[in-house]
Amino acid sequence: MNSYEERRQEKIQRVLDRAATAGSEANVLWNRGNKMASVIPFGQPILVGHHSERGDRNYRNRIQNTFHKASKATDKAAYYAHKAEAMENNTAISSDDPDATVKLREKITKAEQTQEQMKVINTALKAKGGPKVETLHGLGVTDEQIAKLLTPDFAGRTGFPAYEITNHGANIRRMKERLASLEAKRADKETETTINGVRIVENVDENRCQMFFPGKPGEAVRTQLKSCGFRWSPTNGCWQRQRSSGATWNAERIAKEV
Repeated sequence: MNSYEERRQEKIQRVLDRAATAGSEANVLWNRGNKMASVIPFGQPILVGHHSERGDRNYRNRIQNTFHKASKATDKAAYYAHKAEAMENNTAISSDDPDATVKLREKITKAEQTQEQMKVINTALKAKGGPKVETLHGLGVTDEQIAKLLTPDFAGRTGFPAYEITNHGANIRRMKERLASLEAKRADKETETTINGVRIVENVDENRCQMFFPGKPGEAVRTQLKSCGFRWSPTNGCWQRQRSSGATWNAERIAKEV
């Protein structure tokens, strides 16, 4: 596991911890609310005009507020649990990942194999004399899948439609362009410039454009930084965002205005 994957797992664990904390809080509040409500006999009305009316109303309000807080904590736990699951299932290749180029090459290879298989399957399906079932079975296509591929779509097409193969090819070209861009960025060297006492570092390893101020920047500067996508990193002690020509341009512009 590389440093990026470690950081990713740490982020997921933090979200899971928040879900667990919210879940525990919800359980405590639900139990507290139920215990409070159990004191009131079932169907017991508020005795209007009785000396107990005010206290009874306040007590019932506290019960309602407790259940409301419990409901919010339950929703919070569900939100963080769903977020952690989404993070775990996210298969997108991040540019921050040191192994991004390796993973992208593997993804391109698989996509090319899939596209070629789609073409071969189409040829076998539309062969003279009927589909070549043995060939299709050899490609791992089941009888159920063959039947589905031979079922005409709304336009009367069978097999994989041409537009699907074309779109698949376009996606492969997009991935290759991204791979070339990543490889070019990985070939860059870390640079550092200082403008008005602000150090601007092009951190290639972390794929970040970083700004180190001599002190805490004013509110107006912080607003500018945030509007340009920079965020404070307590770990690195700087304001940073993902590297790009736009990030560098904005960093230099903000530093000149300090």
